Amino acid sequence: MTRCWLTGASSGIGAALALHLLEHGHSLVVSGRQREPLEALRSRFPDRVVVAPGDIGNRDDVAAIGQVLEATWGAIDLAILNAGTCEYLEPGHFDAALLERVLRTNLIGLGYCLEVALPLLLRGSNPHLVVTGSSVDWLALPRAGAYGASKAAVRYLMESLRIDLASAGIDVTLVSPGFVDTPLTRRNDFPMPQLWSAQRAARHIAERLAKRPLQITFPTLFILVLRLLGALPGRWRLKLGQRMARREQD
Repeated sequence: MTRCWLTGASSGIGAALALHLLEHGHSLVVSGRQREPLEALRSRFPDRVVVAPGDIGNRDDVAAIGQVLEATWGAIDLAILNAGTCEYLEPGHFDAALLERVLRTNLIGLGYCLEVALPLLLRGSNPHLVVTGSSVDWLALPRAGAYGASKAAVRYLMESLRIDLASAGIDVTLVSPGFVDTPLTRRNDFPMPQLWSAQRAARHIAERLAKRPLQITFPTLFILVLRLLGALPGRWRLKLGQRMARREQD
């Protein structure tokens, strides 16, 4: 039995991943802003689900979740820190409050979760830390400055922590998805190539966790194209971004 803490479990990839893990015998403490979907999981798997709702951008909420984890197991074997948000900056109107909101959830909130998770993982069996980033950090896209900056910071943080945690025996996996059909992406007003369902994304992630890869990415072709475009000279990337921005405004 794997003792797992999963954040962002009330919707999207997190909800689908929670269901997949439970169907395969894992025990979960599930966190998310919406209590009702978490309670639905507990009613279906009452012996293997503990509900610990909260907003990861609120340090007190995360501390309270940590107390639940301590009381439930006192250790965890797997932490999947999946919660995140996305908002877009509009051209000609830089919104510092928007930037702060996105960074608070995607980066600072992740930091609050790491502060709770790492001591518990150190007490766990064969510990594994999994964090959801994004493929957007390979190529700057129009309006995505706040979201992309937060996820680029997540990538650097995880790659640095991977080095620091290696001696403690904690493996670190960064998940970098493309477009996935979730409540967040349904608000997007632009084409989303190679869009995956949340269920497909969750299955793809879960099937690879046992091998503890440094990174899990998908869809393959989309990621390959992004990485190739991200390797272009800066002027070329600028012209490409301008072309994409014009399409969004049409």
